[in-house]
Amino acid sequence: MFKGNVEEALNVHDLRRMAKRRLPKWLFEFVDRGTEDELALRNNRAAFERVKLKTQVLMDVSKRSTAVTLFGKQHDMPVGVAPTGAAGMLYYKGELELARAAKAANVPFTVATASQTSLEDVARIVGGTLWFQLYMWSDIRMSHVLVERARNAGYDALVVTVDGPVNTNREYNIRNGFSIPFRYNRRNIAGVLARPGWLTSVIFRYLLTTGMPRRENYPSDLKERFTQVSAAERKTKNDALTWADLDRLREMWPGKLIVKGILTPHDAELAVAHGADGIIVSNHGGRNFDSSMAPIEALSPIVDAVGERTTVIVDSSFRRGSDVVKALAIGAKFVMVGRPTLWGTAAGGCAGATRALKFYHDEISRTIAYLGCRSIEELNRDFLQYVPTPHSPSTM
Repeated sequence: MFKGNVEEALNVHDLRRMAKRRLPKWLFEFVDRGTEDELALRNNRAAFERVKLKTQVLMDVSKRSTAVTLFGKQHDMPVGVAPTGAAGMLYYKGELELARAAKAANVPFTVATASQTSLEDVARIVGGTLWFQLYMWSDIRMSHVLVERARNAGYDALVVTVDGPVNTNREYNIRNGFSIPFRYNRRNIAGVLARPGWLTSVIFRYLLTTGMPRRENYPSDLKERFTQVSAAERKTKNDALTWADLDRLREMWPGKLIVKGILTPHDAELAVAHGADGIIVSNHGGRNFDSSMAPIEALSPIVDAVGERTTVIVDSSFRRGSDVVKALAIGAKFVMVGRPTLWGTAAGGCAGATRALKFYHDEISRTIAYLGCRSIEELNRDFLQYVPTPHSPSTM
């Protein structure tokens, strides 16, 4: 078995195991787990197992391509990096490492509102195809400032996350002694001391350079360190948003506007009516609402409703290239991945994230070869077979 070199990893699951060995328990579980009873997390994966793919044989696939065109840009595969706010805690300047991997793979990288590296620094230092993920805070004016910053920095797309009106219920964070702001206690200190490599290569390195990480996209007066009492966290949720707020963003944003967190055809229709250039079918990776349906289950009726009028993207729990191909065959144009590239970043920075993206590229190429396809455009629902799986009650 591998000892920690990311080149020894054979799939994203190996990278996950590497990340688990490297990170304190509270940090690994913050990235890795879901919410409440984790029903959504498990169903996200089980739903993929209910979708099978039909093969074609004796087809010349020697010159197959995984390239796609999205919003007028060609990418080397139909996979991009989803917004994830923890990369800078997993690895020193982790957002820059992850952005470099995405640029090298020629796929979009989405900078999160909660990033520990500013959106301007990502654009200036790395570049590539950059999208910016926006949370609409309780003081909407603060969010509008972020929109202006993303526009001035030359971002291609604005990704508005709409599936988090209230705080989530991640009970394991409490049990692990993890909170924001971060407060030292017996449980989390034990986790840190058990991972001295992470402590020295990430935390000590920050302390010797910039100090403890901050959420650099927050307004200046809210950029507290992770160990400070947070005024910002009380302002980052807004349960009073309406479609009128999306109208205002459409007026402000000249680039592509993508709405993330759609699970029904009705909401997809409304997103298009209010100016969305694309939607992301998502349940936040099973991290928000535990009774949500799996995005791969929600995808087909949404594609049928709006697929001819907007770009349908999907995310949440894609672990293999074959998972990506299933979504593309249903009708999605693109897939975003989050945890696997974070696992890679935690395991080895840019090299680990690059390894994760390579797995997807190679597995997509191999899968379409088995289907007898020479390009992504040849995929359609004729390749799909749905197989029911027996119900297995959850254990507590």
